[in-house]
Amino acid sequence: MIFKRTCMPEVVLIEPQVFGDSRGFFMETWEARKFAEAGIPAHFVQDNHSRSSRWVLRGLHYQLQQTQGKLVRVGEGEVFDVAVDLRRSSPTFGQWAGEYLSAENRRMLWIPPGFAHGFLVLSERVDFIYKCTDYYDPASERTLLWNDPELGIEWPIPAGVEAIVSEKDRHGLPWRSIETLP
Repeated sequence: MIFKRTCMPEVVLIEPQVFGDSRGFFMETWEARKFAEAGIPAHFVQDNHSRSSRWVLRGLHYQLQQTQGKLVRVGEGEVFDVAVDLRRSSPTFGQWAGEYLSAENRRMLWIPPGFAHGFLVLSERVDFIYKCTDYYDPASERTLLWNDPELGIEWPIPAGVEAIVSEKDRHGLPWRSIETLP
């Protein structure tokens, strides 16, 4: 596996080694020793799988307690995946990183605890698969407004297209109003 730091060094783009032939392919998506050697000593407790259609935008979600690190990837389709640093003590506080993840490029993204996370579906449909380092805690879940101009996230939404956003995500709080992390 190749581990590449993004514009925020703790958010890591991972390119697995893929072995393919006429039968299909094989790739390792998680191996604790390799991740620990790359500075990601994550312990996962939950796996999730969601399916969404084109222009669905999910996020930006985070938890105040039981903060979750996430290892995300795409099984089918393509997304633009975004992480926003919510840690006041971080030199990248308030900054975001975005990466294209697809079934074709097979890239994964490590998003450490303390970040809000979201993605935009670019293909007709997507199967989005992710591992979490802590359990889902609905009582401490918060939503950061995905299109807050102060964040300046450059979502690749073409002119004339409107993102499909849930009611909860539509009512996310702007950057200046959210509860952040230490």
